[in-house]
Amino acid sequence: MDNLGYLFAAYTLIWIGLCVLVFDIMRKQKKNRQEIETLKDKIEK
Repeated sequence: MDNLGYLFAAYTLIWIGLCVLVFDIMRKQKKNRQEIETLKDKIEK
C-alpha cells in the first residue's frame, strides 16, 4: 500500500500524455483541413 502514490502519479502522467496527444492530433487535423480547402480554392480558379 506504500506505492499508491506512485501508481496515482503514473496514471496521472499517462492521462496527461494522452490528452496532449489527442489535442496535437486535433490541431494537425485542423491545419490539414485548412490546407485542403486552400488547395481546392486554387484548383477551382
